[in-house]
Amino acid sequence: MKDVSFLKQRALALWSEAQRFQSEGRLDKAIDLYTKSIGIYPTAEGYTFRGWAYSFQKRLHEAIEECKKAIEIDPSFGNAYNDIGTYLMALGELDAAVEWFEKAKVATRYEARHYPYMNLGRLFAFRGMLLKAIAEFEAALMLCPGEPTCLASLNELKGNLH
Repeated sequence: MKDVSFLKQRALALWSEAQRFQSEGRLDKAIDLYTKSIGIYPTAEGYTFRGWAYSFQKRLHEAIEECKKAIEIDPSFGNAYNDIGTYLMALGELDAAVEWFEKAKVATRYEARHYPYMNLGRLFAFRGMLLKAIAEFEAALMLCPGEPTCLASLNELKGNLH
């Protein structure tokens, strides 16, 4: 029986390689490597990023299912919640998306903690709920000061209030 830490290390190496292919737009190769990574040692990262690759292929329902598998493995992994919200927004399921962004906000393992705030800001802006959108972008800026997309969105929203 192989050492679990070795298997996890190998799986994460494949995941990292898959990310490289995905960044080059080679989605089929990336998906293949994410799948191999998951086969060796299932991780929340493997499922979430395979879902992200599916989303680039417009396979949004499959992408959502991948993120749900990631959450089963690691409920603290915020990327999966935020990604589900993003996919639901793309499907026009805005009410359902809000719930997932709110879950992403409180996930304990999430490096890009400002993303769900930005996505909620976009959602509220789309709905014409400008004050709520502004509050979300301001919260995002508290977490990631100077983030250019937040600043631009905030300036535009505040300009629309006059």
